[in-house]
Amino acid sequence: MPVVHPEQTARPAHPPLPPALVEIDDLRYSYPDGQPALLGVSLRIAPGEKVALVGPNGAGKSTLLLHLNGILGGPESPLRVCGLPPTKKNLPVIRGLVGLVFQNPDDQLFSPTVLEDVAFGPLHMGLAEAEVRRRAALALAQVGMAGFEERLPHHLSIGQKKRIAIATVLAMSAELLALDEPTAGLDPRGRRQLIDLLRALPQTLLVSTHDMALVRDIFPRTIIMDGGRVVADGATGELLRDAGLLAAHGLEVP
Repeated sequence: MPVVHPEQTARPAHPPLPPALVEIDDLRYSYPDGQPALLGVSLRIAPGEKVALVGPNGAGKSTLLLHLNGILGGPESPLRVCGLPPTKKNLPVIRGLVGLVFQNPDDQLFSPTVLEDVAFGPLHMGLAEAEVRRRAALALAQVGMAGFEERLPHHLSIGQKKRIAIATVLAMSAELLALDEPTAGLDPRGRRQLIDLLRALPQTLLVSTHDMALVRDIFPRTIIMDGGRVVADGATGELLRDAGLLAAHGLEVP
């Protein structure tokens, strides 16, 4: 009888997972009043992925986004960005890597001019003035707002404000853009312009939204959250064909 060596019968090794830009393992969080918000969220996002985050109000989507750059959570949070835990030492780096864009751009824009808003982050990174201006000019060009440098942010339309808010994080050379309800409040033209912008951006995207048509049109992967948990995570086309799954979690087929 021939001798069978163990290595000949061993199962083939699984291919290695791609490197994770974000990795979360069993994240739990309750607000100070004791209200639980995240009940064991685990996920990983690879560089270059475009991921939609959907679910009903109160599902925990915004709370999750706020953990990504340390606004919520603490140094013991089971979260890694480019392998870095959110310790006090690492937070400046993580906040440069993760660009968080709020639903209301007025929460993000506070300077007298557009240029000052977009330059604020790079300036406080200690970069030279020439580099700050280069980054600001590039970011404004990326969002189609070149020429608006001296405009007053509060005089702009909401669609223009949202693009400026995205420019503020692009100027930081963020690897991941985490956007909360980017199309909320936009008219059809503003929505289309924002969709075209998001489609063209090369950065990794994690976008919390109720706009299921946006999800269908841009994002290959969708994560559904409900009750502080991830209830589904997979190919967008497959999930959107499951009308029962969507209905069970307060979502509509686009």
